[in-house]
Formats: sequence, structure tokens, C-alpha cells
Amino acid sequence: MSEKRDPDAMFAALCSDDAREILVAAHAEPRSAEEFAEHCDVSLPTVYRRVNTLVEQDLLRENVQIDPDGNHYTLYVSNLDSLEFVLEAAGFVASVRLRRDIVDRFGEFWRDLGAHSTRDTSNHS
Repeated sequence: MSEKRDPDAMFAALCSDDAREILVAAHAEPRSAEEFAEHCDVSLPTVYRRVNTLVEQDLLRENVQIDPDGNHYTLYVSNLDSLEFVLEAAGFVASVRLRRDIVDRFGEFWRDLGAHSTRDTSNHS
């Protein structure tokens, strides 16, 4: 299912080559910020700025991992399946389709089901 998004926010999130390269790399496999810095040949502060913007727009997801020694580290994975910009008379419209794992889809199903049943019972009152 596609979600409508603020086109200006989408353009801003994807305006840099670094952000787009990070998103493509995260689509291929989960990576750490350090791996993005090496893969994209950019500084770690630049990676964190780009990653934070992509996470804010729900285009990247943070997965905190714990190694056997108890150390925590974060891997980033792409949420983006597709992004479409349509030019209309009033301006651009952005539609995003996100990749969701089975747990996310199951949760959305139950939320939607609950919303429908709440509406159904309120309509019968």
C-alpha cells in the first residue's frame, strides 16, 4: 500500500548523492554507519546526518544488534520499496511504498481490522 508524503521532505531527504547511495547500499544489505562511510567514501559525520534524515522520513530503519559480548551496535536497512513523484496542477505529489516485514504487516492488519470494527460499531449506534 502506498502512502502519501510531503514531496518537499522527500526531495530534501534524497537531494544528496550520499543519501541516495546510502539508501541503495542499505537496500542491498543491512549496514552500519561505518560501513556506509567506507562504501560511500564519505566522513562518518556526513553518514550520520544522511542516515538521520532517511530514518526521520522512514526510508531507513534502525536495527540494534547485540553481539555475544553484550556490545550494542546499529545496522540500517532500507524500508523503501518504491517512490513515485507525480506532477499535478497544484504541484508535486509523492507516494511511497515501504518494505515491511511480516511482523509489521501483521500489526498493520490488526490495527486496520480494529479501526474497521470500531467504525462499524459506531455506525450501528
